[in-house]
Amino acid sequence: MLSPRQNQIIELLRTSEASPTVAEVAQQLGIAVTTAKEHLAALERKGVIRREPGKRRNIQLAGNHRPRAGVAIPVLGSIAAGYPESVTEQREEVLSISPEVLGVSHGTKLFALRVRGDSMVNAGILDGDMAVIQAGREPMNGDIVAALIDGETTLKRFLRKGGKPFLHAENPKYADLSPARELTIQGVLRALISTARR
Repeated sequence: MLSPRQNQIIELLRTSEASPTVAEVAQQLGIAVTTAKEHLAALERKGVIRREPGKRRNIQLAGNHRPRAGVAIPVLGSIAAGYPESVTEQREEVLSISPEVLGVSHGTKLFALRVRGDSMVNAGILDGDMAVIQAGREPMNGDIVAALIDGETTLKRFLRKGGKPFLHAENPKYADLSPARELTIQGVLRALISTARR
């Protein structure tokens, strides 16, 4: 079992770009160098870290504690969580998220969109949040989807009634949307990164 301080050291090692020195571990955590050495020795005995002799920056996480490579998710602009509107795809940035967090395997096609509007507030999706979408997945009844409805994009809940699909807002201010011509599901919501002020 790891102590709270040892868990702090593990988190520090996971987030550091380079292996820290013992002095840097002590400084980052506000503890004495001798205390840092004791915790590192305990972590090494437990098999959580390994150290290479003769190197100054030699503290590495071992086994299951090593950070896993994240999935690169392109941010392709924004999506209306309000009334549908046309959108131009524009790659803005790339998110890196662990596949374990998303519950997907490497190779799953994902993209992200910034949410604009308040039509999904009762589902906990707020203006400014980042929606991570899995492309190519067949939506199930009740899934939240990025959809192209009659040429306009929107983020809504996918529902079927009498075998006919429609899009439902999670805000009573907005009416359900039924396609006049076409409804294309671009992807299913896989995760939400809250960036809006609560």
